[in-house]
Amino acid sequence: MVNFRRYIEVVTILSCFYVASVTAKQVIPDSSTVLRTLDKSHPRLMLKDKELQRLKELYTEDKVLQKCIEDVLKEAEDCAGKPMLTYRKIGPRLLSVSRECLHRIYALALAYRWTGEEKYADKAVDNMLTVCLFKDWNPSHFLDTAEMSHAVGLGYDWLYSYMDSETREKVKAGLIKNGLEPGLTAYKKSGWIRSEHNWNQVCNGGLIVGSLSIAESNPQYAEQIVAAAVRSLPRAIKSYGPDGAWGEGPGYWSYATHYTAYGLAALQSALGTDFGLLQIKGLAEAGDFPIYTTGPTGYYLNLADVGEKSSRRTLPCLFWLARTFDKPFYAHDERAMLAKYRASPQHVVWYMPEPAGKLPSRDLDCYFRGPVEVAVFRSAWDDPQSLWAGIKAGYNQVNHGHLDLGNFELDALGVRWVRDLGSDNYNLPGYWDKKRGGERWSYYRLNSKSHSVPLLGGEDQDPMATSKFIKFESKKNSAFALIDLTSAYEKFAKKATRGLALTEGRKAVLVQDEFEIEKPCELIWAITTDAEISLEKERTAKLTIDGKKLVANVISPNNAVFTIESAEQKPPQKTNKAVKRLLMRLSNADGSVRVAVLLSPVWKKGYASSIPLKPLAEW
Repeated sequence: MVNFRRYIEVVTILSCFYVASVTAKQVIPDSSTVLRTLDKSHPRLMLKDKELQRLKELYTEDKVLQKCIEDVLKEAEDCAGKPMLTYRKIGPRLLSVSRECLHRIYALALAYRWTGEEKYADKAVDNMLTVCLFKDWNPSHFLDTAEMSHAVGLGYDWLYSYMDSETREKVKAGLIKNGLEPGLTAYKKSGWIRSEHNWNQVCNGGLIVGSLSIAESNPQYAEQIVAAAVRSLPRAIKSYGPDGAWGEGPGYWSYATHYTAYGLAALQSALGTDFGLLQIKGLAEAGDFPIYTTGPTGYYLNLADVGEKSSRRTLPCLFWLARTFDKPFYAHDERAMLAKYRASPQHVVWYMPEPAGKLPSRDLDCYFRGPVEVAVFRSAWDDPQSLWAGIKAGYNQVNHGHLDLGNFELDALGVRWVRDLGSDNYNLPGYWDKKRGGERWSYYRLNSKSHSVPLLGGEDQDPMATSKFIKFESKKNSAFALIDLTSAYEKFAKKATRGLALTEGRKAVLVQDEFEIEKPCELIWAITTDAEISLEKERTAKLTIDGKKLVANVISPNNAVFTIESAEQKPPQKTNKAVKRLLMRLSNADGSVRVAVLLSPVWKKGYASSIPLKPLAEW
C-alpha cells in the first residue's frame, strides 16, 4: 500500500495547490513576464516524467489504472497500423483530420512513454511530420488549426528526447507555420476571442499547448499567445457560472471542458500557475452537469445541437475536475463509466484513484442556474428503471440553440419516452442563420415544431425569446419547477408558464401549461417519442417501447383529445424515421387556458390515471 498512499499524498498536495489558486485574484499576465517561471525541460505539458513514474508505481495494485493502460496500448496498436493522414476537408472543415491526429498522438506517444517501445514513437513522429507538410491547417475554420496545434505541440513535447534535432526542427517549423503564426493573426481579428462558447476554450487551449511546447526555443509565440488566451478565456469560463451548467448542452460541455482542462493543465505544468482562471465561479461545479443531465437510460438531456440519442460515455476531464477541485464524486462516477467503456490516454494523464472513505449522498434533483437554466429530477440513483425528467429554460439565441424553451425529456423503466431529435447536418444551407426569419428555423429539428413545447397559432417560438425558472422545489416524494415562457409567445399571449412535476411519490410526471391568450389562436400541446402509440380513449394514450408501457392522460381542459402525427421529414434533412408526435389541438384558445397532461409509466403496481390540479401560482 506504500505506493498508493504516496499517490494519494501527491494528489492531495496538487489539490491544495489548486484550491489556493482558486482563492487568488486573477492575474492578467504581461507578455514580457509570461515565461518567467517556464519549466524548460521536456516533457512539461500535463504529464511530466515524475508523475508518470508515480502512475507506474500505482499501476501494480490499481486494477482500474491497469485497465486504462491496457486500453491505451490497444488503441496505440490500432493507430500504429493506420495509413498516414491526408488533407481532406468535409465541407469547410478539416476538423476530422485534426481530431484523428490528436487521437493518434495521445495514444502513440503515451504508449511509447509507458513501454519504451520505439514503434509507437516512430509512428507518432511520422504522423506529425505528415501533417506538418500540409499546405495549412485550415485557419478559416480555426477549430481545425487549434486541434492540430494541440496534437503536434503535445507530440513535440512528449517525444522531444526521442526525436533528433533535424526532426524536431521540421515538426517545430510546421507547428509555427500552420498553427502558431495563424494563431497570432487570429488574436487580432477572430470573433472566437470574444465568444462565450466552446470555440473560445478550444482555440485558446489548443494554442496554449502548441506555443508552450516550443517556448524555450521560440518564446515569442507563448509570450503573446498565453497572454492573449488568459485575457480571452474568462469570457467562456464564466458561462459555467454559477452552478457548472453549459448553455450549449452536455455534448458541447464535453468539448469545451476538455479544452479548458488541456489549456489550464498545460499552464500549470509548464508555468506553475493558472493565472487565477480556476477561481472563476462555476468551473468547480462543472462536473455536476453531465452527471445530472444523464438519464438512467444513459442518454443525455438533449438540449442545443447535441447529437441524436447522445449518451454518456467516458469523460476523462472529470478526473481533472475531481483532482483540481477536490470532488471525489466526479472521479467515482467516471471510474464507473470505465467499467463499461474503453479508457482514453487522457484518463491516464489525469488519473485519480478511488477516494478513501464513504462518498457523500447525492441529491435526487438539481437546478442549474446561469444563462441557460436546467432542472433535472429523478426517483433514484443507480437504478436503471427509475423515473427521470429534465427541462430547460434559457434563451433561443444561445450558440447551437434550438427554438425549444420549456422542452423536456423523460426516462422510466429503462426507456426514453419523451425525446429530442438532436442536431441536423451542420452543412445544410443557412444552418447558422439564427436571426428572425433565418433559414436555421426552417429546419424541423431546430424549430419548435419538433420539440416537446407548446405552439400558438402554428408558429415557432420567437427566436429572440428568453426564459427563466421562477420556482424550483425538491422534496422527498415530489419535486417541481416552473418556467416563465411569456417571451416566447408574446405575439399571442400576455403570459405563458410551464410547470413540470414529479408526483405520485416520484412515480409520474405532470406537465402543466397556463396561458393568458389575448389573440385567439390554435394551441398545440405535443411530445416527441419513439413509442408505438395507441389511443385507448380520446383523452388517454398508451405508449409502448420494447414491451414497456407509459400512459398519457389529458387532465385539462375537458374538451381536449389526443391525436397522432408523424415526425418524419424528407432529405436533405434527417428523416426521423418512425418517430411520432402525440399531440392535442385546441382550435380557438382564448383568455385563461390551462393544459395539463399526466405521464405515468406502468410500474409493476400499476400507474396513476388522474391527479388533482391546482393553479401554477399555488405550486
